[in-house]
Amino acid sequence: MIYNNLINSDSLIINLQVFAVVVPMLLAVAYVTIVERKVLGSLQRRVGPNSVGVLGLLQPFSDALKLILKETIIPSQANKVIFILAPVSTLVFSLLGWAIIPYGFGLTVSDYSMGIFYSMALSSLGIYGILLSGWSANSKYAFLGSLRSSAAMVSYELILSSTILIIIFIAGSLNYFKVVESQQAFWFIVPIFSIFLLYFISVLAETSRTPFDLQEAESELVAGFMTEHSATVFVFFFLGEYSSIVLFSTISALLFMGGFNFIEIFQNETIFSLQSIILGVKSCAFAFLFVWVRATLPRYRYDQLIDLCWLNLLPMVVACVVLIPSILVALNAAPLN
Repeated sequence: MIYNNLINSDSLIINLQVFAVVVPMLLAVAYVTIVERKVLGSLQRRVGPNSVGVLGLLQPFSDALKLILKETIIPSQANKVIFILAPVSTLVFSLLGWAIIPYGFGLTVSDYSMGIFYSMALSSLGIYGILLSGWSANSKYAFLGSLRSSAAMVSYELILSSTILIIIFIAGSLNYFKVVESQQAFWFIVPIFSIFLLYFISVLAETSRTPFDLQEAESELVAGFMTEHSATVFVFFFLGEYSSIVLFSTISALLFMGGFNFIEIFQNETIFSLQSIILGVKSCAFAFLFVWVRATLPRYRYDQLIDLCWLNLLPMVVACVVLIPSILVALNAAPLN
């Protein structure tokens, strides 16, 4: 009886932790959409959403209600089970990434020693939702969109993993807490800003954002892999994409800007709220950068993306992977005066 009570209490705590992470995350995703539309309206000198609620703050809920109330149409020749599960898996893999994100010293759902490896594995699994959704629809347009996504992923996934590998070399750990602690003296974005630029370009492609949103190039492939998806099923793709944006904004803050560290007074383990606010502000800065790039740059052609990744970015990343560890070895081997 005592053992069962312990199991039930542990399960309750785990469920509360998951609830405390997932619900704010979904709310953040909802409001990232309205922030994006308002920033785009400001940068392009047009009116953003301002009708539903005060200053348009209820617009995300209006959009969600509109999509949920629409009729879900599934093609007659589609594989119905995979057709529905593929978008769901996209959102699930994105939300699972928050399990190892630290919000402060000792404040995380799971302090996994190989957290960065876990994040990279989940980002690689996300492509299966896109690939299976295009294949299961039994549509040429959707299938072409999913194939383009798979080919593009091979191009930029190697660049993304290589830039993160450089961070691992410098920090000496795969744990997010260790990476944050190693940036107490200075943020990594300062000495390796060029690496950050390569990382950010690959993250734009990873999250299907302009100028690399070729997976859903409306002008070329109608809507890409999600051509046949509508209503509630489409919502999962929408939430998965914006959840990935928020997730990678937070990961970028952890890897390059010290995460929840700011100055020494905020490094006390008891000030969880201040540390979370600091991490949130840095993540919002990266999220704004996503929107800024979308409002500024035109979309690349598919062949331009492949050439950029394989002929330009990849040689630079490989050179940095060789150069930076060599510098670290030389510094550690140098005698101290």
